[in-house]
Amino acid sequence: MLLSFAKCISLGLVLSLIGGCGRSTPAPRILNLHQNWSLPMGTEISGYPVSSSLGDISLELGGDAVRMPFNGTVEPTAMDCVLVSSDDIPAYLFRLCGLSRTQFGPRQQGQTIGRAHHLIFAMLRREPDGTWAMVEPSAQFIKQLLKSSP
Repeated sequence: MLLSFAKCISLGLVLSLIGGCGRSTPAPRILNLHQNWSLPMGTEISGYPVSSSLGDISLELGGDAVRMPFNGTVEPTAMDCVLVSSDDIPAYLFRLCGLSRTQFGPRQQGQTIGRAHHLIFAMLRREPDGTWAMVEPSAQFIKQLLKSSP
């Protein structure tokens, strides 16, 4: 019985060491938005956080994949969202919230970013003062996020 208990502890230690060697999540990127709304994301109302605000588009995806619309990078934000960027279009960022199984780092066009039951999407443009403003994306661009191949 004691030998069996020792084997279980040894196995637990080995598994925890193996699990600790996985990829780490990058540090969150903080954005300074140009707009100042009275109910921005993260505001709490009666104990419930606002998860979508003016300028966001919400899509019911039912757990389907969200894909890279172009070659670029996926980074986390402090609000459990991700930012998608590309050196090809440096004046724009794309914020996606509601993803699970998110793949961070460099991604190629068409590769899966993650999956979402309820995707909240925002397109941001860099302003001359360095802040970011939300702009309305085209339906064609949003289709690129949902497309199965580049």
